[in-house]
Amino acid sequence: MHEAILNEQRRHFCVEIVVVYMPRYLHGHETDFVPPITGIHLAALTPAEYEVRVIHQQVEAVNFETDADLIALSFFTGFAPEAYRLADEYRTRGKRVVAGGPHVTFNAEEALAHVDSVVVGEAESVWTELLRDAAAGRLRSRYTGTAEPLAGLPTPRYDLLRGRFFIPRVVQATRGCPFTCSFCTVPSISPGFRTRPTGEVIRDIEFDRFPHWWQRKVVWFWDDNLTVNRAFIRELLTAMVPLRKWWLTQASLDISGDGLLLDLMKRSGCIGIFFGIESFGAESLRDAHKPQNKVSTYQARIRELHERGICVMAGFIAGFDGDTKESVRAMARQLYETGVDVPFLSVLTPYRGTPAYRKLEEEGRILPGRGWEFYNGYNVAFRPRNMSPEELLGAHRALWREAFSLKYSALRVVRSLGRLRFGAFLMCLAMNGFYCLKRLRGNEPIAFDAPAAHSNEPVPAAGTAPGELTGIYSGQAEESVPGAWPRTRE
Repeated sequence: MHEAILNEQRRHFCVEIVVVYMPRYLHGHETDFVPPITGIHLAALTPAEYEVRVIHQQVEAVNFETDADLIALSFFTGFAPEAYRLADEYRTRGKRVVAGGPHVTFNAEEALAHVDSVVVGEAESVWTELLRDAAAGRLRSRYTGTAEPLAGLPTPRYDLLRGRFFIPRVVQATRGCPFTCSFCTVPSISPGFRTRPTGEVIRDIEFDRFPHWWQRKVVWFWDDNLTVNRAFIRELLTAMVPLRKWWLTQASLDISGDGLLLDLMKRSGCIGIFFGIESFGAESLRDAHKPQNKVSTYQARIRELHERGICVMAGFIAGFDGDTKESVRAMARQLYETGVDVPFLSVLTPYRGTPAYRKLEEEGRILPGRGWEFYNGYNVAFRPRNMSPEELLGAHRALWREAFSLKYSALRVVRSLGRLRFGAFLMCLAMNGFYCLKRLRGNEPIAFDAPAAHSNEPVPAAGTAPGELTGIYSGQAEESVPGAWPRTRE
């Protein structure tokens, strides 16, 4: 009898997962490329006896008058002010609110001032327990997830996505990264490197219930470094060959030295790889903790991808200790001469949980009074070594305007005509067109005023405390955290 009552309660219990978003461009987006995997992954993990909805604030408004019993907010640091605003509004209406993600993992006590419960770390191991506690009226204030094997994960709930995402099929095959870049939270949130069973990944790839041909064709791997485990990636790509898909992901530059793997990537349908190149300066690369990146080899490594017709996307970060105003601005020409097909340009952001944060905090260089909105990959939250914060912001914006000017955008597209396979060329054309259109319309990244004017949540005092498309690689850190709540890309 008691179990029957519980089952009846569960059938009427509804959780609404809200993937929080704040615009990072003056006029928003002209199109929305790809959704984060977080919401639809959590929805897939939700037991059948509960009703689940997914709201991506990027493409649809939240409804404060929802009849949902529990609101689950997922967000990264740059969106924390909006997440806290939403949480406060929901709670004034009597809703219970739980939050998770990279920011919450490192700022749990701060978040608990706005929500009823937090999830610290990866959510898979605690999600069902959390829902059962909430349905039974015994929600705890904190749930701590553990990094578990990735076998048995269900296919994301693509059916819950709104139709505005250009490429809706996001798939995760691995989690973690063996490198320890100074700006990246991945090693601290998801230590080690884990893989999913190949058959389960293929099952997700074979999901084809999308309305448009390119949505059925393209697979966007939501991985931080897909090719780390060579035996695994060869097994996966071999299984993908007969599927005739186009796919893209993130990887390390070292794959350029593995000709057999590159050939297999081509045969399996690879159209694009994102590399975190970060800088053209040796001192800046040391500051980034990327000794594996050698500037003198960039052109040759990129050429290996181009010989297989694969588009090279690359992230560059401005603000390392070796950077100057002049070196930042010079990157527009350098990235073109190096052969990059699609650049992604961000400002160094010292997310909590990273070596960069610890270093800058110890040196007293974290700027006080700047709210979390400054931690969005496009604003300055610290004092650079060789310039003022204002000069760094100005240099980044000058780089952004030149790199995405009609001149350089057209040059990259025209150059790709003779060397990229058809799907890779289409992607190169679409992404360069996306950013060039922003440049022509004056739709630049938003520059927040200092001190913060858009948030009443200042960065806590020392010792107490990332391309702007959700899901498009930016080359920067919290954006690449795999599995926190359970997956958030900044």
